[in-house]
Amino acid sequence: MVMITMMITKMKKKHPLLSLSLLLTLLCYTTTVSAQTPAPAPSSSPTDIIRILKKAGGFTTLIRLLTTTQVSTQINAQLLNSNNGLTLFAPNDNSFQSLKPGFLNSLNDQQKNELIQFHVLPTFVSISNFDTLSNPVRTQAGDDPDRLALNITSSGNQVNLTTGVVNATVGGSVYSDHQLAIYQVDKVLLPRDFFVPKPPPPAPAPAKAKASSAKTSAADGPASADTHSSAISFKLKMWVSLAVAVAAGVFSL
Repeated sequence: MVMITMMITKMKKKHPLLSLSLLLTLLCYTTTVSAQTPAPAPSSSPTDIIRILKKAGGFTTLIRLLTTTQVSTQINAQLLNSNNGLTLFAPNDNSFQSLKPGFLNSLNDQQKNELIQFHVLPTFVSISNFDTLSNPVRTQAGDDPDRLALNITSSGNQVNLTTGVVNATVGGSVYSDHQLAIYQVDKVLLPRDFFVPKPPPPAPAPAKAKASSAKTSAADGPASADTHSSAISFKLKMWVSLAVAVAAGVFSL
């Protein structure tokens, strides 16, 4: 553009009218090219929960559970398609090692999924806003107030969590981007659902009285028919006997 301006200046001294026409032409061309050239797209990559935890370090067991249960894929999809954000309570490897030996291996796939979902809140919560939540706090594991209850209390930056089985403390913020918040906790959040016996299934409903009556009537039907036939046979025998007696009296005369 600088070179073009210099050329126009030189031509202007020699040919004033020509330089003005050339200037207008160049300006139109430059405007057209600028309008056709798209602006560069902003470089932004979608949030990846696994990448964040790997970068933080110390969450090997949590990463493995997030991957095998496919909860990590679910979290990434929710962050793309929802404006509510998410909050993850992340137990580090030391927290998992303090569990009873063999505990994780004793869980089936559904229980492992429930365990990880119990660490996820379906909204973004900043460290200063935990006192605005109503207990029990709903997690992505479900909203059963007895078996899946998570209660959170906070005072300043001190945040405590209780499940009815364990009491945990938030140790600090691992990541926050106003859409996803990850907080390190010093214990694995175990829901009461794993330790409270499941209620027995309901007993089968008794058979309807109408059906019972119908069965009774059907059972009594043949017996009633037999009784009726016996009565007819008895009457017939009486008439035969009477006819025989009358005939005998006539012949005796």
